[in-house]
Amino acid sequence: MMKRIGITLILALMLAPGISLAEAKIGFVNIARLISESPQATAAMAALQEEFAPRQRELVAQRKAFEDRQAQVQRDLDVMGPEERRNAEVDLRKEERNLARTLEELNEDANLRRNEELGKLQRELLQEVAAYAQSAGYDLVVGEGVLYASQAVDITTEVLDRLRATAGATN
Repeated sequence: MMKRIGITLILALMLAPGISLAEAKIGFVNIARLISESPQATAAMAALQEEFAPRQRELVAQRKAFEDRQAQVQRDLDVMGPEERRNAEVDLRKEERNLARTLEELNEDANLRRNEELGKLQRELLQEVAAYAQSAGYDLVVGEGVLYASQAVDITTEVLDRLRATAGATN
């Protein structure tokens, strides 16, 4: 599959009007590196962390209250009557299920927001790659699915520099 894509790209360059394969300016961008090292990605992850921090703190407090209640019930088991013991155990199970449900909801919400932000970030990064490629006169820039790219064609650092400059200009 990858071989066919590479052949297709080479044929497309060979057939492009006015461009020979020897003249083509080809670059490679490591998208994973852009996502992990760009200031935009760092800012997006920090914003997500800040967005979900209150809910995480609340969940930690609820978990601590549950554990305290559980310890209290454990200490008082010997002095409880059978019905009181049963009620306490039922209440603890309900609290535990509520905690699990709250944690699951938090994780789902965080994953949805992370995916939204990642999609937005990827679009922004690809726009920056395209802008850099056009300004630097590249005929072809490839990314994912590349089995090998030499440093001579890797433009990831240059794109990261532009992203950092863009981030610095907006701060």
